[in-house]
Amino acid sequence: MKVPRPWSARAWLDTAHVVIGLPVGMALAGLTVVSIALPPLLRRGLPIYTRVQRSRFEAFLGARIPPALSPITWGNRATWRQVGYHLLSPWVGLAGAFLVAAVWSAAVVGLTAFVQPALQPPPQEFLFDLRNPMVASIYVAVGAVLLLVAPILARGMAHLDLAVARTLLGPSRHELSRRIETLNESRAGVIDAADAERRRIERDLHDGAQQRLVSLAMNLGLARATLTDLPEPAREALEQAHEEAKQALKELRDFVRGLHPAVLNDQGLDAALSGVAARAPFPVRLHVDIERRASPTIEAVAFFIVSEALTNIAKHAAATKAEVSVVRERGRLRLLVFDDGCGGAALDGGTGLRGLVQRVDSVDGTLHLSSPLGGPTTIEVDLPCE
Repeated sequence: MKVPRPWSARAWLDTAHVVIGLPVGMALAGLTVVSIALPPLLRRGLPIYTRVQRSRFEAFLGARIPPALSPITWGNRATWRQVGYHLLSPWVGLAGAFLVAAVWSAAVVGLTAFVQPALQPPPQEFLFDLRNPMVASIYVAVGAVLLLVAPILARGMAHLDLAVARTLLGPSRHELSRRIETLNESRAGVIDAADAERRRIERDLHDGAQQRLVSLAMNLGLARATLTDLPEPAREALEQAHEEAKQALKELRDFVRGLHPAVLNDQGLDAALSGVAARAPFPVRLHVDIERRASPTIEAVAFFIVSEALTNIAKHAAATKAEVSVVRERGRLRLLVFDDGCGGAALDGGTGLRGLVQRVDSVDGTLHLSSPLGGPTTIEVDLPCE
């Protein structure tokens, strides 16, 4: 803990928090006792009392205490934890205010001991003769030490109050665990829904638009082969339309594969990644060692990572070869993508790599990128299999 200097703003804010905490705590403790006798008042007043204390911590210490996750009800444990803090707060405030005020006051008395004889009207009677330079020097030395101790004590008492408040005013561990579990389930549901939606789009495009484009390309090809007596402009227009239809069909097939290839569902990562590696414009050495398949969501994430990584290599790396390794070990799926390109890739350098990080984070995985200038580039990904 960094100790503030006696004259720093942090020392005075800590002192003010501790000193003001005593009257605030006493007032709110009295209101809490009255509210306990009147349950409707407790239900309405307790959130207000708690907000006052939270605002004190935020104003003086810059600490935000999150609210409890449970509503205010008579039989709720969170309600009585808040009541406990408001009843305990005056005692914490009393101890803190007394100690901090006493140390600051003693520091001031000690440092000003040498001027007290001049200010004391006759007869000058002292328990210790402050006119003696040795005695006055001891007083000043003790005052200087207390001046250094005072901000440390103020910080310690403020943090003690903050620790008690976080324990009693904030959400309990049970509430946080339950909330985390709910958020994990919600996130898993969103990921599964998005994956299911990608599969539906892939299926609709494959069965609808792609089949129509295939039929269109076949008809244009048939017309191009049979209608040989057309005028030159018409024949050129027909040839151009045929080539455009084939190009559109190719782009649609690539798009559908990028969404969620059917082979991934039917045959798994090995077959799906083999297709991606075969279509790459450079040699790709692929190694897949998976004894048991991972969940469909994890397989989809792994496929997207490898596919996007190879696409980025083709666009930016100027690589002559790449290697892809996918291994399942102890419930984890480990991916490695290596290329001998020019390097210099960064996770914040483009949307492609940021998309990889987002996909990995969505399933609680980790991604490590090594790409020095001049290459090579290595992407290592660790994913949970479930």
